[in-house]
Amino acid sequence: MSMGSMGGGSGKKGSTTAEPNINVTPLIDVLLVLLIIFMVVTPLKPSRFQADIPTQRDPNEDLSQLKPNPLTLVVSIAADLSMKLNADSMGSVNDVAPLAQRLALVFAQRKEQRAYKIGMENRTDLKEEDRIEKTVFVKAPRSLRYGDVVKVIDAIKGAGANPVGLQVDDLPQ
Repeated sequence: MSMGSMGGGSGKKGSTTAEPNINVTPLIDVLLVLLIIFMVVTPLKPSRFQADIPTQRDPNEDLSQLKPNPLTLVVSIAADLSMKLNADSMGSVNDVAPLAQRLALVFAQRKEQRAYKIGMENRTDLKEEDRIEKTVFVKAPRSLRYGDVVKVIDAIKGAGANPVGLQVDDLPQ
């Protein structure tokens, strides 16, 4: 008997070793089942942008009797990227920190003074934080870049404003 046939030597002639071979068909089935499970279990994107569309006013309504809310905050962005909070200058879109600080200060003062939203004064089912007037409107010309307006909206949201309204009327360019 030769050493090669008994498997004890280093001879390669006549060696009967099995080569490894993986059957991937059952693994693909398992992969597809896991994919379906993760698709079902994974929740949808939790954050969303809710758009409240205002209702149309009655054309016969007398608008001269309407008085603006004294707590209304409007951030105006000019075509030269300068910002104003109501009538106060807030610098440029490139540095939104002064705007965020000023809004945070205004919201803190409103909390101390208990400046509630209209109709929320007597609501006890909501936390006090949710009843404070923190609505801010952003007014910008359509010619501005989207990114510049989003920077301002992020700063406003970071200061604690909720909701943030966008004024869609055209401003002079």
